[in-house]
Amino acid sequence: MAKAKGHNYHSVIRMLGVLFIVLGISFVPTVLVALIYREYSEGKWFSLSMALCFAAGLLLMWRFNPKDLRIKQRSGYLAVTLIWLTASVVGAVPMVLTGAIPNPVEAFFEICSGFSTTGSTILTDIEGQARSVLFWRSFTHWLGGMGIVVFAAALLPSIGIGGQIVASAETPGPTLSKLTARFADTAKGLYKLYVAISIVEVILLMLGGVSLYDSLVHTFGTVGTGGFSSYADSIGHFTSPYVQWVIIVFMLLCGVNFNLYFLIPARRIREFFRDQELRLYLGIIVAFIALSALVLRTQGEMASTEQAIRESAFHVVSIVTTTGYAISDYDLWPAFCKVLLLLVTITGACSSSTGGGVKMIRILTAIKYVKRGFFLKLHPNRVIDLTVNGRPVGSGVVTNIVNFIFFYIAVLFAGTILVSVDGFDMVTNFSAALTCLSNVGPGFGMVGPAMNFALFSNFSKMVLALLMIAGRLELFTFFMIFSPHFWNSNRA
Repeated sequence: MAKAKGHNYHSVIRMLGVLFIVLGISFVPTVLVALIYREYSEGKWFSLSMALCFAAGLLLMWRFNPKDLRIKQRSGYLAVTLIWLTASVVGAVPMVLTGAIPNPVEAFFEICSGFSTTGSTILTDIEGQARSVLFWRSFTHWLGGMGIVVFAAALLPSIGIGGQIVASAETPGPTLSKLTARFADTAKGLYKLYVAISIVEVILLMLGGVSLYDSLVHTFGTVGTGGFSSYADSIGHFTSPYVQWVIIVFMLLCGVNFNLYFLIPARRIREFFRDQELRLYLGIIVAFIALSALVLRTQGEMASTEQAIRESAFHVVSIVTTTGYAISDYDLWPAFCKVLLLLVTITGACSSSTGGGVKMIRILTAIKYVKRGFFLKLHPNRVIDLTVNGRPVGSGVVTNIVNFIFFYIAVLFAGTILVSVDGFDMVTNFSAALTCLSNVGPGFGMVGPAMNFALFSNFSKMVLALLMIAGRLELFTFFMIFSPHFWNSNRA
C-alpha cells in the first residue's frame, strides 16, 4: 500500500495521550464511591486503572511531541475513531478486573454502550453489582453525552493542537456551531451548561426523596441520554410520579440542540422558539404522546388518564431522545403504540444534543426536499429554494443528508443480517441492530425493556458494540477509516 499522506500520526498519538489523562481523571469519582461504600476490592482495581491511564497518558505526551502539531481533517477522523475505541477498551478493563463482567467481549459491549450513550446491557443481576461498578458504567454516559472528544478539545489548544477539526468529526449532528471565536471557549461553555443542567436535576431528584447516589446515577443517564440504571426495572423502581416527571423534563431538555440554549441569556427567546428543528422535535413528541395516550386509555391498558399521559410521555420522550429509560414494559402495549415508538427510535433527537438517531435536522431537510420535489412536478420551471430557519440549504448539504439516510438504512440492514446468525426472530434482530445504531438501548421482542442483550453470542455483541460507536460518530467518521481512499490521499 502506498504511503498515506495527510496524516500527522504523532499528533494523533499525542491526542490519545490526552485521552488517557482524561480517563485517569474520570476514574477518580468512582474510586471515591468505592471508598465511601467500603468496596475496597473494586476500589483497588479502579485505582490501578486510574494510575495506568495517567502513566500511559504522560508517556505518550512526552514521547510524541512533534514540531508540527497541526492536524488535518483526515487525521481528525482517525483520532476520533481511535479515541472512542480506546476509551471503550480502557473503560472495560476494570469491569473485567473486578469480576463484574468477566467476559472481555461483554465488558467491551457494556462500556461501548456507556460511552456511546446507548444503554443496552448484558447484566442480568444489576442490583447484585457493586455500587462503584454501577456508578462507573453510568458515569460513562455522562462523559460520552457531551462527548469526551469535546472535553478533550477544550484541552487541546494547551498542547498546541486545534480542537475544532477533531470535535467536528465527533459531535452528534450534521453541524457544529461555534459560539465563540475560539473553539476551546465553545467547548468550555457547552460543558458549563452541561454541568449546570446535571446539578439542577440531581437537586430536584433528591427533593423527591431519591438518594444522592441514585440521583447521580440517573442524572448521568438522563443528561447523557444514556439509560443505564442501578435497578433492573429502570425508572419503574421509583413509583413517584414527581420523580418520573422530573426525568421526563430533563430528557426532553437534553434532546434539544444545546447551541439554542445560549440564545436565552442573550434575550433571543423568539429566535429560540422559531427554530424549525426544535418545532419539529416538540411537534412530534406532543402528537405521539397524545396518540399513544388515547390508544392506551381507550383500550383499557391504563387505569387513569393521568397514567396514560405520563407513561406515554415518559416512553415517547425516552425513545425520541434515545435515552432508553422505562417505567413499564412498553413491549406489551398495542401494536399502534409500538409503531410510534419504532418511528421515533429512527428519528432521534436534535442535532448537537446528547441524543442519537438520524437527527431531526436531517428529517426536516428530507421532508422539505420531498415537498420541493412535489412542487417542481407541478411547476417544473419554478425556482424553489430549500431553506431551514430562513437560510438557504446548499445542494451539497442536501446531498450529504440524503447520503447519510441511505447509508444509515444500509448499515441497519447489514447489522440485522449479521446478528441474525444467532437464530433469533426477526423483530429481535432488527430492533437490536436499530436500537444500537440509534443509541437508544432497549428494543422490542427479546431485547425489550424487560429483557437484555445477554442472549446474543460474542460475535453479535461485538457487531452491536461497533454499531453503537458508528452511530455515535455519525457513521461516516467511523466507516471511512476502512476505505483505501482514506489511507492513500493520492487516490480519487
